[in-house]
Amino acid sequence: MERIKDERLQLRNLKNIRIVYIIQTFGILAILAYDLVTKGMDGMTGNPLWAVFMISAVVNAYLMMNISVDHEKKTSPEKGLYISLAVVSVLSIASGAMVTLLGSNGIGSGFLIGGIILVCSLVPVIYIYVLRKRKIEDEDEEELSS
Repeated sequence: MERIKDERLQLRNLKNIRIVYIIQTFGILAILAYDLVTKGMDGMTGNPLWAVFMISAVVNAYLMMNISVDHEKKTSPEKGLYISLAVVSVLSIASGAMVTLLGSNGIGSGFLIGGIILVCSLVPVIYIYVLRKRKIEDEDEEELSS
């Protein structure tokens, strides 16, 4: 199969892929909704489509982060990192405290939930920091080369 070189055709092809992705996502959501209604939450999360949906949602989110960093105005990556780290820390401590206080499993489950939330939130925060830092370095190199 030959590679498309015309930019208009490439754009149309990307729009077609986007439409197919949207239809596919709605189909997966419909199947998962059916499983939720008929088999409950355990039946829905036990379906292999749940894993496919979650993986595609996470990959899509990371790809969108890349685009949003390129679109945003020039900001200090360190300042954004510190603010994000503070927010993530407060949220993980608060959720861990709530699980400890409201749950019947004790302090261990509170630490576990808080730690999981902290680790899962640190990955995108650090990824955005790296993207912002790389963007600023690329812009500085372009200014020096011009």
